[in-house]
This record gives sequence, structure tokens and C-alpha cells, in this order.
Amino acid sequence: MLLFRLLFFLLITPVIAGAQTPAYIKKIDSLLDKTSNCPFNGIIMITKGTDIEYSKMAGFADPNAQTPLVLQHQYVVGSLSKQFTAVLVLREFDAGRLELQVPIRKYLPELTRTWADTVTVHHLLTHTHGIVAVDQPTLFKPGSQYDYSQIGYHLLARIVERTSGKSFAASSRLLFKECNMQDTYHPDITKYTRLLKGYTRKNGGKAEEDKAALENYPAAGSFISTAGDLVRWNQHLHGGKLLKPATYTLMCTPQKNAVRQHPVFGKTEYGYGLTVSTYDKHLQFGQTGFSPGFASLNFYYPATQTSVVVLSNVLCNPEDLKKVFYYHVLVADMVRKTF
Repeated sequence: MLLFRLLFFLLITPVIAGAQTPAYIKKIDSLLDKTSNCPFNGIIMITKGTDIEYSKMAGFADPNAQTPLVLQHQYVVGSLSKQFTAVLVLREFDAGRLELQVPIRKYLPELTRTWADTVTVHHLLTHTHGIVAVDQPTLFKPGSQYDYSQIGYHLLARIVERTSGKSFAASSRLLFKECNMQDTYHPDITKYTRLLKGYTRKNGGKAEEDKAALENYPAAGSFISTAGDLVRWNQHLHGGKLLKPATYTLMCTPQKNAVRQHPVFGKTEYGYGLTVSTYDKHLQFGQTGFSPGFASLNFYYPATQTSVVVLSNVLCNPEDLKKVFYYHVLVADMVRKTF
């Protein structure tokens, strides 16, 4: 898409020539310009409809060698991966090959624990299953409460493989091709060539490479993408191009007992693969993602068709998620307050 090829390093692009400059631009620029012992390192992209209102990179691909970032650099996007997985599951549902409310033993008969007879696909999608390991009992009665899970989305990937007849990596690749997401990959499809290294920096010290970003279940947290591709994802998903209308509504509806005390946002409600929140009276769909060396945010505001994508590959004090997502949250707040 020509629109995204027109962006260059450290370029800010207004919507159209002569249009009023969004009020948040100076605020974000000022935020990035502040002196800090751990400045933002990555990319911020904000779009409204199909127009890019803001795109800026700050920092370096390698903060020690100070090699420059480019728009096409790829990031491990952590739990943003769950949106991709949820859509693949729901497309199987739309195709009539999968049911949401039946026990998962129907799809994974090899599971040995009795919880396979009570846990449903719905429970896996909403983190209300209580599974901690395939060979252990659940933490609670499935459906009764919430426990944020990675293994649940791994099981969803296995189910999609059974119902689709394709590997999960192949199914995801076809989905990304449909969305024109040319730089987004399941990590097993090793065609990505511009994946950044992730770094951590403690107490303002030297950035140390963290090599564990791809060790999570891909379906839960190890997909690789770019800011431009995540905007394309929002345009397709929230533009009604991927799911039947009723299924999309189900995905974006807070589900029973799917409520988390989020370490950054506090009380947070979940749909299928994304959070559903209202801040400053504005409905917000999306998710944050954390992987060793990487922090990501992708929020979409349906009332204004606005996407806010923030990706970084240098984390400060990763044991404190409020510090990890300091810039991400402030940027989203600044944009939202201008609606």
C-alpha cells in the first residue's frame, strides 16, 4: 500500500495537506523529547480511518551500536498474538467446523485429564478455564472465574489445526495474506528478515540483549509484526472483513467472569482475544503485549476509527509493568483525550 511506503525515519505525516494538526502531536513529541535515563525506543503510529495522522520512530534498532530504526523493522508483539488466534478460531466457528460451547475433548480426544469434558473453546478464549498444565487439575471450576493464561491459547491453536486440516502457522499465514500484512509471521515461518533484537535496561544501565522473546507459545505471545501491519489488521478486523457481524460482536463483547485485575489498567474486561474498555467515555478494543525485550500496544476506537499502535524493543525495569508501558499508556491517553 502506497500510503505506508510514504513514511520515512522520524517523519510525522498529517492526514491531508492543509488539515488541522491533531492536538496530541505536540504532546507526544514533547514526551519523546524529555530527558530520561530510559527513553522510549521504538515506533508510534496513529491512524484515523485509512489516514496516517502520526508516525514516528525514536531510539535505535541496537541501542548500544546506535543503528537506526526503519519503518519495516519487526517486533515480537506478545499478547497481541491472541487477537490473531481468536480470529482464526472464530473463522472456524463461522465455517461451521467448530463450536464454542462444547467440551474440547471433541477436538482434542488425546487429553487425559477429566477437565477436557467440561472446558470449552469459550473458556479457552476468555481465560476462564483454570488450566495450568495438560497433566494437572484445573485451578477452579471452568467458567467460574478468570486466570490469565498462555496455555489456553496454545490449546486453541491445536484445535484450529484439527478443524482446519492445516498447521496453525499455515492458517495464520493465509490470514495475514488476506489482510495484506506482508511483514507479519508465526515464528515457525522463518521468512522474517527485519526482526529486531529485544533489550532490557535496568536502573538506567546498559541495554542488555534478551533472547527469550520467542520462547512463549506462538498463539499466545510470539507472533512477529510491524506497526503498519497492525494498523492493517485493525482495518480488516474492525472493518468487518474477517468475521460474520454476529461473531465480531461476540468477540468484542465483555464475557461473563472474564474480568482481570490488570497490573497496569486495573479492572479490565475481556472479550475473545482482546480487552473491551471504556476510558474517558470512549469505547476501546485492543490489548497490550509483553515479551522479554519487547512491549506492544494496539488499541482501536470504533467511534472515530482510530488506531493507536506503540511498539518498543527496549524495556526498562521489566519487573514493573507500569514502567514498561509508561510511554504506551501515555500516548494512548493523549490521543483519546482529543476525541
